[in-house]
Amino acid sequence: MHIEVFGDQKRASQRIVDLLTRQLRAYPYSVLGLATGATVIPIYREIIERIHRAQLNLSQVRTFNLDEYMGLQDHDPHSFHAFMQHHLFYPAHLTPDQTFFPFPEFSQDPSGYDRLIEQHGGIDWQLLGIGHNGHIGFNEPGTSFDSETHVVKLTENTRKANRHWFDGDWHHVPEQALTMGLKTIMRSRTIVLAAFGASKSAVLAKAVYGPVCPELPASILQHHPRVYIICDQEAGRLLRPSSSSNSPGFPSQFDV
Repeated sequence: MHIEVFGDQKRASQRIVDLLTRQLRAYPYSVLGLATGATVIPIYREIIERIHRAQLNLSQVRTFNLDEYMGLQDHDPHSFHAFMQHHLFYPAHLTPDQTFFPFPEFSQDPSGYDRLIEQHGGIDWQLLGIGHNGHIGFNEPGTSFDSETHVVKLTENTRKANRHWFDGDWHHVPEQALTMGLKTIMRSRTIVLAAFGASKSAVLAKAVYGPVCPELPASILQHHPRVYIICDQEAGRLLRPSSSSNSPGFPSQFDV
């Protein structure tokens, strides 16, 4: 794992988009794995700013989202389709034939999503967040490391954590979702995990330094050959850098 801890969320987001820019300059036709949630909003904002400055071009990419709630229509404002359309696809001028989601097309055949990814050559660059219980995608604690795209029953804690996207009522959060599995994610050539805020510090440290076990799904990333952990100082406060700086925006970089 290559870990970089930045003074603030903005600089960390800029660094993540630096990595994406480097990827697309080398491989303009890259297949991107994308995530949703509060963590990625500043990252997508930075992507749009660079597109407007003609510093980044997504016109030739294909994207595969990690997951989607089951039972929500594409146009439902609570769906991940709608989230991506608002925060990235529409302002970046991505067309529907460039973007893929596991639901609804693959609700009856989840493994078809894995086959579609492979038909496009596999994921070159996968963006992840990390949940408070260590989930990545919607792979909850206990998920098999051999899992591919599958239907998952969301835990009450995960539904409560996502309630702010549903007008504050966790009972409105769907009970099921379709998600890439851990094996699917681990096939990605490069993985970039973003973590912001003090609430992510403990689980991030466990994912980096703790035992690799299904009870902490993100710990599987320790076995991936090319993972970047990019976080702000609050999320990275329990990590052990080889050097540090109190200057905002100046990263501590280290490998584990």
